[in-house]
Amino acid sequence: MEGIEHRNIAEKGQGPVVLFLYGFRELWYSWRHQIVSLAASGYHAVAPDLRGYGDTDAPPSISSYTCFHIVEVFLVGHDWGAMVAWFLAMFRPDKVRALVTLSVPFFGRNGQFKPVELFHSVYGDDYYISRFQEPGVIEAEMAASGTTRVITKFLTSIDPGPLLIPKGWNWELMAPWVAAQVKVPCKVCSRRKV
Repeated sequence: MEGIEHRNIAEKGQGPVVLFLYGFRELWYSWRHQIVSLAASGYHAVAPDLRGYGDTDAPPSISSYTCFHIVEVFLVGHDWGAMVAWFLAMFRPDKVRALVTLSVPFFGRNGQFKPVELFHSVYGDDYYISRFQEPGVIEAEMAASGTTRVITKFLTSIDPGPLLIPKGWNWELMAPWVAAQVKVPCKVCSRRKV
Protein backbone atom coordinates (compact mmCIF):
# COMPACT_ATOMS: atom_id res chain seq x y z
CA MET A 1 0.00 0.00 0.00
CA GLU A 2 2.71 2.36 -1.06
CA GLY A 3 1.98 6.04 -0.66
CA ILE A 4 -0.78 5.52 1.91
CA GLU A 5 -0.19 6.87 5.41
CA HIS A 6 -1.72 4.70 8.12
CA ARG A 7 -2.95 6.23 11.35
CA ASN A 8 -4.94 4.40 13.97
CA ILE A 9 -6.73 6.58 16.52
CA ALA A 10 -9.51 5.51 18.86
CA GLU A 11 -11.66 8.33 20.20
CA LYS A 12 -15.07 8.89 21.69
CA GLY A 13 -17.04 11.69 23.34
CA GLN A 14 -17.26 15.46 23.37
CA GLY A 15 -15.67 17.94 25.74
CA PRO A 16 -12.17 18.51 27.09
CA VAL A 17 -9.60 16.20 25.50
CA VAL A 18 -8.01 13.38 27.50
CA LEU A 19 -5.03 11.97 25.59
CA PHE A 20 -3.91 8.43 26.48
CA LEU A 21 -0.35 7.22 25.76
CA TYR A 22 0.32 3.49 26.26
CA GLY A 23 3.47 1.61 27.15
CA PHE A 24 5.60 -1.18 25.77
CA ARG A 25 3.74 -4.18 24.35
CA GLU A 26 0.49 -2.22 24.25
CA LEU A 27 -1.66 -0.38 21.73
CA TRP A 28 -4.60 2.05 21.99
CA TYR A 29 -6.74 -0.98 22.92
CA SER A 30 -5.25 -0.92 26.42
CA TRP A 31 -7.33 2.19 27.10
CA ARG A 32 -10.67 0.91 25.70
CA HIS A 33 -12.46 0.85 29.08
CA GLN A 34 -11.19 4.30 30.08
CA ILE A 35 -12.25 5.73 26.70
CA VAL A 36 -15.84 4.59 27.20
CA SER A 37 -15.98 5.73 30.83
CA LEU A 38 -14.51 9.18 30.23
CA ALA A 39 -16.66 9.78 27.14
CA ALA A 40 -19.72 9.01 29.27
CA SER A 41 -18.44 11.55 31.81
CA GLY A 42 -18.26 14.42 29.30
CA TYR A 43 -14.72 14.14 27.93
CA HIS A 44 -13.32 13.58 24.46
CA ALA A 45 -11.10 10.54 25.07
CA VAL A 46 -8.36 9.96 22.47
CA ALA A 47 -5.98 6.99 22.32
CA PRO A 48 -3.77 6.80 19.23
CA ASP A 49 -1.46 4.01 18.22
CA LEU A 50 1.84 5.86 18.50
CA ARG A 51 3.86 6.36 15.34
CA GLY A 52 5.38 3.11 14.13
CA TYR A 53 3.22 0.90 16.39
CA GLY A 54 0.17 -1.21 15.57
CA ASP A 55 -1.25 -0.22 12.21
CA THR A 56 0.38 3.22 12.28
CA ASP A 57 3.25 4.09 9.96
CA ALA A 58 6.63 5.16 11.27
CA PRO A 59 7.55 8.46 9.59
CA PRO A 60 11.01 8.35 8.01
CA SER A 61 12.02 11.80 9.30
CA ILE A 62 12.75 12.37 12.99
CA SER A 63 11.28 15.87 12.60
CA SER A 64 7.86 14.20 12.32
CA TYR A 65 8.04 13.21 15.98
CA THR A 66 7.06 16.52 17.54
CA CYS A 67 4.36 17.74 19.90
CA PHE A 68 3.72 21.09 18.22
CA HIS A 69 0.36 20.04 16.79
CA ILE A 70 -1.08 18.97 20.18
CA VAL A 71 -4.06 20.92 21.48
CA GLU A 72 -4.52 21.48 25.21
CA VAL A 73 -5.13 18.09 26.84
CA PHE A 74 -5.45 16.19 30.05
CA LEU A 75 -2.62 13.68 29.61
CA VAL A 76 -2.48 10.07 30.83
CA GLY A 77 0.57 7.87 30.22
CA HIS A 78 1.63 4.35 31.13
CA ASP A 79 5.15 2.88 30.97
CA TRP A 80 6.91 4.37 27.91
CA GLY A 81 3.85 6.51 27.29
CA ALA A 82 4.43 7.99 30.75
CA MET A 83 8.00 8.92 29.79
CA VAL A 84 6.69 10.74 26.72
CA ALA A 85 3.97 12.36 28.84
CA TRP A 86 6.41 13.65 31.48
CA PHE A 87 8.57 15.37 28.88
CA LEU A 88 5.59 16.78 27.00
CA ALA A 89 4.35 18.24 30.30
CA MET A 90 7.80 19.67 31.07
CA PHE A 91 8.49 21.14 27.63
CA ARG A 92 4.96 22.28 26.78
CA PRO A 93 3.05 23.05 29.98
CA ASP A 94 0.83 25.30 27.87
CA LYS A 95 -0.52 22.14 26.18
CA VAL A 96 -1.03 19.96 29.29
CA ARG A 97 -3.81 20.85 31.74
CA ALA A 98 -2.90 18.00 34.11
CA LEU A 99 -0.90 14.78 33.99
CA VAL A 100 -1.51 11.29 35.35
CA THR A 101 1.14 8.61 34.92
CA LEU A 102 0.88 4.93 35.71
CA SER A 103 3.92 3.03 36.98
CA VAL A 104 6.56 5.60 36.01
CA PRO A 105 7.65 8.59 38.09
CA PHE A 106 9.55 11.46 36.49
CA PHE A 107 13.16 10.68 35.58
CA GLY A 108 14.82 13.95 34.68
CA ARG A 109 18.31 14.25 33.28
CA ASN A 110 21.12 13.47 35.67
CA GLY A 111 24.47 14.84 34.53
CA GLN A 112 26.35 12.21 36.56
CA PHE A 113 25.63 9.22 34.31
CA LYS A 114 24.28 8.05 30.98
CA PRO A 115 21.12 6.03 31.68
CA VAL A 116 21.73 3.18 29.24
CA GLU A 117 25.22 2.51 30.61
CA LEU A 118 23.99 2.58 34.21
CA PHE A 119 21.01 0.32 33.60
CA HIS A 120 23.10 -2.06 31.52
CA SER A 121 25.64 -2.34 34.34
CA VAL A 122 22.86 -3.10 36.83
CA TYR A 123 20.59 -5.37 34.74
CA GLY A 124 22.91 -6.76 32.07
CA ASP A 125 22.16 -7.96 28.55
CA ASP A 126 18.95 -9.83 29.28
CA TYR A 127 16.65 -6.91 30.02
CA TYR A 128 14.41 -6.24 27.03
CA ILE A 129 15.72 -2.76 26.20
CA SER A 130 19.31 -4.03 26.34
CA ARG A 131 18.32 -6.78 23.92
CA PHE A 132 16.77 -4.31 21.44
CA GLN A 133 19.93 -2.29 20.76
CA GLU A 134 21.32 -4.05 17.67
CA PRO A 135 18.95 -3.96 14.66
CA GLY A 136 17.89 -7.40 13.50
CA VAL A 137 19.21 -9.42 16.46
CA ILE A 138 16.03 -9.63 18.54
CA GLU A 139 13.93 -10.03 15.40
CA ALA A 140 15.98 -13.09 14.44
CA GLU A 141 15.64 -14.54 17.95
CA MET A 142 11.88 -14.01 17.90
CA ALA A 143 11.58 -15.59 14.47
CA ALA A 144 13.56 -18.62 15.64
CA SER A 145 11.29 -18.99 18.69
CA GLY A 146 8.12 -18.86 16.61
CA THR A 147 5.60 -16.04 16.32
CA THR A 148 2.90 -17.74 18.38
CA ARG A 149 5.24 -18.38 21.30
CA VAL A 150 6.62 -14.82 21.27
CA ILE A 151 3.19 -13.18 21.09
CA THR A 152 1.85 -15.44 23.84
CA LYS A 153 4.80 -14.49 26.08
CA PHE A 154 4.33 -10.77 25.37
CA LEU A 155 0.61 -10.85 26.06
CA THR A 156 0.71 -12.99 29.19
CA SER A 157 3.86 -11.97 31.03
CA ILE A 158 4.13 -9.37 33.75
CA ASP A 159 7.49 -7.73 34.23
CA PRO A 160 7.93 -5.79 37.47
CA GLY A 161 11.44 -4.75 36.42
CA PRO A 162 12.66 -1.19 36.10
CA LEU A 163 12.13 1.17 33.21
CA LEU A 164 15.15 1.41 30.95
CA ILE A 165 16.05 4.32 28.70
CA PRO A 166 16.72 3.39 25.06
CA LYS A 167 20.32 3.59 23.90
CA GLY A 168 19.44 5.94 21.03
CA TRP A 169 18.16 8.63 23.38
CA ASN A 170 20.56 11.54 23.07
CA TRP A 171 20.65 12.40 26.75
CA GLU A 172 23.29 15.09 26.21
CA LEU A 173 20.69 17.27 24.46
CA MET A 174 18.85 17.44 27.78
CA ALA A 175 21.73 19.27 29.52
CA PRO A 176 19.86 22.61 29.71
CA TRP A 177 17.08 20.85 31.62
CA VAL A 178 19.15 19.21 34.39
CA ALA A 179 17.20 20.98 37.13
CA ALA A 180 13.95 21.37 35.18
CA GLN A 181 10.71 20.54 36.91
CA VAL A 182 7.29 19.58 35.64
CA LYS A 183 5.01 22.47 36.60
CA VAL A 184 1.57 21.09 35.66
CA PRO A 185 -0.62 19.30 38.22
CA CYS A 186 0.53 15.65 38.35
CA LYS A 187 -0.47 12.34 39.88
CA VAL A 188 1.63 9.16 39.77
CA CYS A 189 -0.19 5.86 40.25
CA SER A 190 1.86 2.79 41.14
CA ARG A 191 1.41 -0.52 42.90
CA ARG A 192 4.64 0.04 44.76
CA LYS A 193 5.96 3.01 46.65
CA VAL A 194 7.94 5.44 44.44
